[in-house]
Amino acid sequence: MADPIFIRNGTILTMEADSSVIENGSLLIENGEIRALGPNGSMAMPSRARVIDAAGCVVMPGLVNCHTHLPMSLFRGLADDLPLDVWLFEHIFPAEAKEINPGSVQKWARHSCEELLLSGTTCCCDGYFHGDEVAGAALGAGIRIVAGQGIIDFPAPGVPDPKKNVATAVEFVHRWRGRSPLVMPSIFCHSPYTCSGATLVAAKQAARDLGVLFQIHGAETGAETSKIPECGGRSVVEYLDDLGIIDETTLLVHCVWIDDSDIAIIKKRGAGVAHCGESNMKLASGIAPVPGMMDAGIPLGLGTDGSASNNNLDLFQEMDMVSKLHRVACSDPGVMTAQQVVTLATLGGARALGLDRKIGSLTRGKRADIILVNLKKPHLVPVYNPFVSLVHGAKGSDVTHVMVAGRIRVENGKLTARDRL
Repeated sequence: MADPIFIRNGTILTMEADSSVIENGSLLIENGEIRALGPNGSMAMPSRARVIDAAGCVVMPGLVNCHTHLPMSLFRGLADDLPLDVWLFEHIFPAEAKEINPGSVQKWARHSCEELLLSGTTCCCDGYFHGDEVAGAALGAGIRIVAGQGIIDFPAPGVPDPKKNVATAVEFVHRWRGRSPLVMPSIFCHSPYTCSGATLVAAKQAARDLGVLFQIHGAETGAETSKIPECGGRSVVEYLDDLGIIDETTLLVHCVWIDDSDIAIIKKRGAGVAHCGESNMKLASGIAPVPGMMDAGIPLGLGTDGSASNNNLDLFQEMDMVSKLHRVACSDPGVMTAQQVVTLATLGGARALGLDRKIGSLTRGKRADIILVNLKKPHLVPVYNPFVSLVHGAKGSDVTHVMVAGRIRVENGKLTARDRL
């Protein structure tokens, strides 16, 4: 059993409903959980505790990246300045057919996990092929992951026979269920234009039977409905809802081209949404109606998407860009406040993934997924409002310490261990 960890002298952002900030606070971690937190002097420090002095730092929940394709760091910068359909079908899919195999997936998934940890992300939700290698790389890195085995209706890496796509995903879930508290297997259907209605229904039913999260890209571009003959004049959200796909264990990714009636469906069904603002901007896919989804109370988190369509996995950069994107789109500087955006990157993301009872905020009994951000850097001084400093000033490189389930994965800005692959 590891010694307790005692963090003191930090500015603690709990990200609880009251968004309380504890100035000069302390936090006690034991057995991977948060045991106590409060102002300095409000709790006893165990004699054997490892002490971390957080003076000048924000202590906050680890960031939750709600949508990644970890192995796609291999394709970072490969095919830029292209619309989604050209980028995907003429460049990415052919590159995957040539370059993706168990070894490359393991290598580049691990690379991405380390990039995530170094920039303050403690949990990600991933969807890709060769799910065993992705999950194994994440487990080796020590990051928390919802790992989705990809499903698509044509030959794919690791699944040469599309008729076996759903069965392959089911087998993946069985192999990883209960294997580690850090790995939560999932089923990921690529999209409603690469999966038939029959495949979507079968995959969702399998996820429902297994009790795991179902992920799907949806309503990403304005032309998407024209690529789905089965839509029949309906919106993508209406089509998926009529198939019975949307419920409280569904994560819809992107949701750019949706209207108020679609938002009402998503709200009614209780599904979560992953907003990938930078990826949407880079591919010129459009601007998702995030303020409307927030007003509706939809479980909403942020995702970077893969490095092939974003170029980095830094959620601090994502927060900054997302806040500014929606302010200019709405012509309102009061939209997407810094505090709201930090919530999306922490508790909001955890809620969208169905993990908000375990992570996403700092409160007694939750898992100790915690990061420290150094606010003494020249570009962050002075600090009038820690939320503003985090969203509009901080970078992933300002993260000094990262803990996942109470284990220190980054210390003084460096990874603590790198297991050989």
